[in-house]
Amino acid sequence: MKNNDLLKPLNTDVVTSMRESFEWSAWMGKALRLVCGVIMGLSLLTSPAQAQLSGTYPSKPIRFIVPFPAGSAPDAIARIVSQSLQQTLGQPIVIDNKPGAQGAIAATEAARAPADGYTIFGGNNTTMAANPSLFKKLNYDPIKDFTPIALYITASLTLVTKADFPAQNTKELLAIMKSKKGDMTYGYASAGMQIAGAELKHLAGVDFLEVPYKGVPQAVNDVLGGQLSFTFADNAVAFTQIRGGKLKGFGITAAKRTALMPDMPSLAEELPGFDVQVWSGLAIPVGAPKEVIDKLSDASQKAMASSEVTTKLQTLGLDPAYMGPEEFSRFIVSEKAKWARQIKLAGIQPE
Repeated sequence: MKNNDLLKPLNTDVVTSMRESFEWSAWMGKALRLVCGVIMGLSLLTSPAQAQLSGTYPSKPIRFIVPFPAGSAPDAIARIVSQSLQQTLGQPIVIDNKPGAQGAIAATEAARAPADGYTIFGGNNTTMAANPSLFKKLNYDPIKDFTPIALYITASLTLVTKADFPAQNTKELLAIMKSKKGDMTYGYASAGMQIAGAELKHLAGVDFLEVPYKGVPQAVNDVLGGQLSFTFADNAVAFTQIRGGKLKGFGITAAKRTALMPDMPSLAEELPGFDVQVWSGLAIPVGAPKEVIDKLSDASQKAMASSEVTTKLQTLGLDPAYMGPEEFSRFIVSEKAKWARQIKLAGIQPE
């Protein structure tokens, strides 16, 4: 090309082609930037729970919310099982007791926690099955807001009085209740305790004043102190106090005696049809990644296969009864319906 050719205007078609090529490149650049932006945006929107899919869960301590106070059966279960869980998972598990409103306060807080596996919940028959029928309004849904992980135990309650109470058996106790004509006082802190009290009234034809408590230990303390006439205590609390001679036990609420304390009669022996059983397990806020569910499930199964764990539970009068996530989910649905029937038959009105 000669130098003066550079001074000649470019062919119009060439200029148009060059312009279109440039515009196309610019458009493609914008498109690529847009795609990259979308991808980056999606990665930023990924929940902390999904981030755990990298295989690093758990990488920090786990909070275990317990819906009843320290010293209660749910608290004892959480502390026994969590010792095994943290050994398997390799992270500390911190027990956080949140008593009140028959476990509804704790369940609400757990349901609203991030679904990342770092908040776990000690769900039981009260919080996961009975509360929907005991309250007109709940701030959580036990079926929709939680993913069940494992059932740990089933158990009954024990009717207890202070050790120096004059009755020596259930028949004598009922006779005294009838003579008092509603003057005796009874403390309850859970759905199981409330239903047991209603069953006693219905089957024995007795009456007494009911007093709500935040937890079983507080009710037991008031029985020991003489402020309450009697209560239905978790076996985990009752058996220890009975063996120590501080409480007098009259019978368990299960339909049959337990091998864990064979000398303790069933109340059904004096009151046919009496049958109230409770249970406790583990659940997490709904929406957690499969990796989290699997790891907690595997750790729970390992814990319940440990003779050390099961022996500690049995010593407290609790029957180990492991169920995995799917079976436990079905169990909760059936228990919700069962407790609804029991509460209706007992004539308990929702608060």
